[in-house]
Amino acid sequence: MMDSKRALEEANGDMERAVDLLRKRGAAKAEKRMGKEAREGMIGHYLHHDGKLAVLVEVNCETDFVARNPEFHTLVRHLAEHIAAAAPSAIDKDGVPADRVEREQRLFEEQVRRAGSPHTSSTRS
Repeated sequence: MMDSKRALEEANGDMERAVDLLRKRGAAKAEKRMGKEAREGMIGHYLHHDGKLAVLVEVNCETDFVARNPEFHTLVRHLAEHIAAAAPSAIDKDGVPADRVEREQRLFEEQVRRAGSPHTSSTRS
């Protein structure tokens, strides 16, 4: 909350500018953490009641303190359940057929064009 308040003050009350400032700061914080290794964590699982669907998910974190936290365990369990519910067609980006990637890219670009995004000039034709 204090970060939001400071950003609003720095932006002289301009909400859009404050949001931009917070995003930039968040990206900078994320960049600092990129080099850190997440050696702790846990593997969560979900097995559907009919036994025909199972999910294993590994979620890593930086400290064992986080890995032992009950909220972290709940997060991992919920992630496994959500993955199962989403019924993914592949386990990683390399497993997605190229024609599907191209179709999704076209649909996304069309949505951006219809929304009037300032980035429409940089999309592919």
